Amino acid sequence: MPPFHLAFPVTSLDKARAFYGNLLGCPEGRSSPEWVDFDFFGHQIVAHLAPNEAGHHSTNAVDGDNVPVRHFGAVLAMDQWQAMADKLKTAGTRFIIEPHIRFKGEVGEQATMFFLDPCGNALEFKAFKDISRLFAK
Repeated sequence: MPPFHLAFPVTSLDKARAFYGNLLGCPEGRSSPEWVDFDFFGHQIVAHLAPNEAGHHSTNAVDGDNVPVRHFGAVLAMDQWQAMADKLKTAGTRFIIEPHIRFKGEVGEQATMFFLDPCGNALEFKAFKDISRLFAK
């Protein structure tokens, strides 16, 4: 699968480096005074300094949760997801949606959690009980 590229706004490159680089463990790539890219689980994400554009504003209901409309994240193996949830909890991360199982007993059963980076961007990390059902209807 080819890696994807995602550019997103941040209020501070220092905060982005601390969060994506230090907390999430994403190695830093190229950078400039206006942007920095990270290896986000094999994909390229680029934090662009744009303070007025960062953050999330809208939500939609999904299985009883108010999910931020604008978000990104990673689909991990279940053990990686649990390790990430534990790491984030230990770091004192405030979750928008606490780690839990969504669509329990359904085709798309998955573990999910939502939280904000320090610039207000919403992230979701998820893991599927059966990864072959990632796109199942």
